[in-house]
Amino acid sequence: MEVLHIGPVEIEVTFKAIKNLHLSVHPPYGRVTIASPDFYDLEKVKIYAATKLSWIKREQKKIRSQEREEPKLMITQESHHFLGKRYLLKVIEANRPKLVLKHNVIELYALPEATLEQKQKTLYNWYKKELEGKIGNLISENAKIMNITDINFGIRKMRTKWGSCNIDKRMLWFNIELAKKPIECTEYIVVHEMVHLLERNHNKNFIILMDKFLPAWRVQKKILNELPL
Repeated sequence: MEVLHIGPVEIEVTFKAIKNLHLSVHPPYGRVTIASPDFYDLEKVKIYAATKLSWIKREQKKIRSQEREEPKLMITQESHHFLGKRYLLKVIEANRPKLVLKHNVIELYALPEATLEQKQKTLYNWYKKELEGKIGNLISENAKIMNITDINFGIRKMRTKWGSCNIDKRMLWFNIELAKKPIECTEYIVVHEMVHLLERNHNKNFIILMDKFLPAWRVQKKILNELPL
């Protein structure tokens, strides 16, 4: 992978066995990528990118102006989301940290001296466990339909992507923030990354496969991209 800098814009360039240039600006933070035919040189890609600079900046502005969550203080009556639903946090002093989902409330049990970071860790450990179960089920269900075997996956904090796929290692990674989003949006990301095991590039065949395995993927993508980050 090469990295271009045109003014303030950073662009990740990959060269592949494709016929045309593919420029993308990705949620949630406006990351810019170009997939280029492998017979182009970097200077030709840079000239192309420069002609698209105004469009790139408009797309980045649109993405970055998207509503964002306020930083969480981990205090009672604070709003938190799980699977697209809003819950109120209730912090309870206890001898050991744990989390219990009860009706419309997330009960967070924490030591009296627990710091903000420790409370966040308790919540995110719970998010991770819950998301692992949901994604595991989605992968299992779709793997049968897509006739895919030998898939590994993990959950982690990701700064610029909802998911990623290491095709050679057959390893899928998912952003822990998906735990806050509707399950349909997570399904879109899961199927998207699984389709990469069948088609490496975002080309016509990729779209055909997405339409085949998840006909409503465009709707789910739109919902995800319009939700607060």
